[in-house]
Amino acid sequence: MIFDAAVLGRTLRVEVTERGGLYAVLIDGKAFEVDYRETGRDFVSLLVDGKSYEAGLEPRAGACIVHLPADTLEVELGEAARGAALGAKKAAGPARVVAPMPGKIVRVLVAPGQEVPAGQGLVVMEAMKMENELRAPRGGVVEQVAVREGQTVENGALLAVVT
Repeated sequence: MIFDAAVLGRTLRVEVTERGGLYAVLIDGKAFEVDYRETGRDFVSLLVDGKSYEAGLEPRAGACIVHLPADTLEVELGEAARGAALGAKKAAGPARVVAPMPGKIVRVLVAPGQEVPAGQGLVVMEAMKMENELRAPRGGVVEQVAVREGQTVENGALLAVVT
């Protein structure tokens, strides 16, 4: 999805792509890897390139007020230029969960044939001295688990498939 966001009088071009439960975000051409988790009503936890942030979100018509520990920002959101709008239904078909970076599989949390809701943990991967739980991008049935505990994987390696 590509859209414009106006913050502090500056308009930024934002491109968001989901990859294995994480998000690749380009803001005016600068790349970030983001893990986004809802932690309560209108609160989120963000892991941006390995740095943790907590924020409160207050949706408004055409905008969002973002409450950070040291600041409050109003972000005006433009129409999506390309791709699905936030909350739009995702395409059908298998969802492949891949390693967002090289690492080691610490735990496998599911088995083939298991039904999972969107957001359920599939595998726990250690990368850069941090454990990351990779989650189902949507609800479905685990068709394949392509890794085992203790296995080392490369960036982009297939971890699981949810149908």
